[in-house]
Amino acid sequence: MGEAIHLPTLALPPAQQYPTPALDLPTADIPSYKPLVVPPSDLRKPKETKSKTKETTEQPPAPKFEVPYFGFKVDLPTGEVVMAATYAAVTAVAVTTFAQPFFNTIKKKLQKSIQGKVDKWKQNRQKKKESLPNSKKT
Repeated sequence: MGEAIHLPTLALPPAQQYPTPALDLPTADIPSYKPLVVPPSDLRKPKETKSKTKETTEQPPAPKFEVPYFGFKVDLPTGEVVMAATYAAVTAVAVTTFAQPFFNTIKKKLQKSIQGKVDKWKQNRQKKKESLPNSKKT
């Protein structure tokens, strides 16, 4: 019982001394906004005020094209009319181009269905004619 146990020992170097870091206090940008003023729904200008803008109801004259050799002028459509017609034409062509395959498929299915019903009707009519006794051969 008298023997002592020998445990291994480890020699560690002395601990390093590091200075305590100095951290700045955190900062944050506080959001801010300019308040939005919403006018009341029944807002009207005072009677004594005058508007700064001039209301122009007069349309500029339509452009004209002079026909050579004949000497008369033809009114041309305005830009708004030309733009509206262009949008309508482009839209119509695009819709027709993209919708044509769908319409063709539907048309073929309808034709097949109707033709099948007509063929069935013709067969039934032919069977009825054949099944009737011939009264004219007497």
